Amino acid sequence: MSNLNIILASGSESRRKLLAGAGIDAVCIKPNVDEDVAKVSFRAEKMRVSDQAMRLAEMKAVKVSQKHGGLVIGGDQMLNLDGEAMDKPVDLADAANHLRQFSGKAHKLETAIVIAEDGVPVWRHLVAPTLTVRPLTEDFIAAYLEAAGPQILNTVGAYMLEGIGAQLFSRIEGDYFSILGLPLLPLLDYLRVRGVITS
Repeated sequence: MSNLNIILASGSESRRKLLAGAGIDAVCIKPNVDEDVAKVSFRAEKMRVSDQAMRLAEMKAVKVSQKHGGLVIGGDQMLNLDGEAMDKPVDLADAANHLRQFSGKAHKLETAIVIAEDGVPVWRHLVAPTLTVRPLTEDFIAAYLEAAGPQILNTVGAYMLEGIGAQLFSRIEGDYFSILGLPLLPLLDYLRVRGVITS
């Protein structure tokens, strides 16, 4: 289906599964970008959350592209609550605090994707689905975290929409694939235009 080596600059199982499900055979290579250091710098510059996500996606794509060649897909997703970036919870207690902050509010998932070739970004896309969390009781938060388990700490919002995390929301506006971390439909459109996959 593809005439060019496609690399996913990510260790994200969710992104890998989305590509594989769409018939895209991508090699996964972790970019080893120090995201924590980058975020400190971005936030010191008071960079918008969407711009932080885009910069991280670009850093990942470019770094892997410089080393491995091919067409490299880099992605990043940041949770934007009232204009502030929130990071992945460090433990279940932190996850509970996240959920208390989300309760009864809407937040955005700033979801960025960048494609790089020969170490140069050639395509960018940003989308920001909006998710509204219903009011959550303390009993629900405790039961939810017990059911979800420690794997929830791998997600920026302490939820996995494709599972029990669906119970958190009263409204979702945006593309399902993007919420899972990859704007798949625009990516497939670009790959068809580029001639990487059959149109």
